[in-house]
Amino acid sequence: MENRLVCENCRQKFSASTTAETVICPHCREVNPNRPLRKQSPTPAGGDQDSLVLSLIRNLLCRILLYCPLRPQLASGQSSDRYPKTCGLDKVGELGDKRAVLCGVSYKKWKYKLKGTINDVFNMKNLLIEQYKYEEENMLLLTEEQPDARLIPTKANIENCLKWLVKDCKSGDSLVFYYSGHGLRQPDFENDELDGFDETICPVDFLKEGMILDNDIYDTIVKPLIHGVKLHAIVDACHSGTILDLEHVYDREKKEWTDNKPPSGKRKQTRGGKAYCISACEDDQVAADTTAFSSKQMSGALTYILIEVVRGNPGISYGKLLDKMQDKIDQANQQGCAGGSGFLSTICGPNLTQRPLLSASEEFDIYQTKFQL
Repeated sequence: MENRLVCENCRQKFSASTTAETVICPHCREVNPNRPLRKQSPTPAGGDQDSLVLSLIRNLLCRILLYCPLRPQLASGQSSDRYPKTCGLDKVGELGDKRAVLCGVSYKKWKYKLKGTINDVFNMKNLLIEQYKYEEENMLLLTEEQPDARLIPTKANIENCLKWLVKDCKSGDSLVFYYSGHGLRQPDFENDELDGFDETICPVDFLKEGMILDNDIYDTIVKPLIHGVKLHAIVDACHSGTILDLEHVYDREKKEWTDNKPPSGKRKQTRGGKAYCISACEDDQVAADTTAFSSKQMSGALTYILIEVVRGNPGISYGKLLDKMQDKIDQANQQGCAGGSGFLSTICGPNLTQRPLLSASEEFDIYQTKFQL
């Protein structure tokens, strides 16, 4: 018998014996794991040729990250925070009614690593503990500095931790998924994106194992939410606008909710629970690491601003939170303290161009509803 495979390097399809653990692509001679091709939804109009072209484009986007920081860095910073001595994955019995997965990927072996993501994780951890009474034992912190191998932010580990987040969730639970790292887009092959692109997050091993798609994040942590469960995702990454594939997106300029339902007609709903996502920027924008808001350490712009606004405004509404975050970005741009120079200015211009975005599983009055994690 033979497996049908796709080369991880050139994306060409080929067949190989099922007995070998690794095989060589006959087209480019790259060594590949002998994993059979997954069945996929029908390809876009244009057939296999268009599908191949789009796959090659996706592969190029992945590899270009080796040379270009898609999430720009505007300064440098360090982190020396300690990690919890116990891991929530080992907890026996019922999980707490407030739990969180906090993931910061720094890509420290790359030329253009992100220097603010580890700071982001610990700043978010402190906010949850001090402001919202989360307990450290009910949090999973994923970074490349983790002494626990299960909490290195690989694709498999992130997926496993997301499953832990929603495991046996019950009415009254409040869940948080936080991600700081690179984000990308790739062509949508399932006709479930209005703009024709799936949004993704990039684990530390994504060049080998692949990115995590918005479809997969939805299936893992949004779809299982039962009535009475509340999930917040805060995603500080490029192209993160609709990273949870939620059906409603708030337009701040029009002061109204807009429809984000898939063109295919497929419904992307919870099982009665509520899901909210605050993203660093819209799907076609980039987000930045910066010291524009704090001279002491590098952090993601969204992360720093959100934490500062929430700490300074207890009981703030979702609407006021969005307004104040955008005001701070605009203020930083006006003062000229957010921009870069040289290559950075060529990539993203002299200012922070990102606009934080709110999406949700159902519409609600954002100026009358308190932001409560």
